[in-house]
Amino acid sequence: MVEHLPPDGALARAASGSSWTVAEYQRADHADRQARAATDFRNANRAEKTAAEPYPDPVWRPGDPTPKQKAKAEARAVREAREGCQRIVDQVLPKQAPM
Repeated sequence: MVEHLPPDGALARAASGSSWTVAEYQRADHADRQARAATDFRNANRAEKTAAEPYPDPVWRPGDPTPKQKAKAEARAVREAREGCQRIVDQVLPKQAPM
């Protein structure tokens, strides 16, 4: 009975955990390819002494972190790196006697 259900139907979307249909993913992929092609065209036709443009960021898709989540993760990584560096410094340098 479940064999003939559409691949982007409600049951399939519920099972995958995404509300996007196959067509929406295809449109996002198409937008990414168009943006990359436009960047390639501009880079191919730029003046010799100008720098090449970087590729644009891909279109957001379900499951990707939001900008707020990205910033939070980066801040956590910086904090953990500083704490790790401080632990190493504390282990290597001798403790100063109070004067």
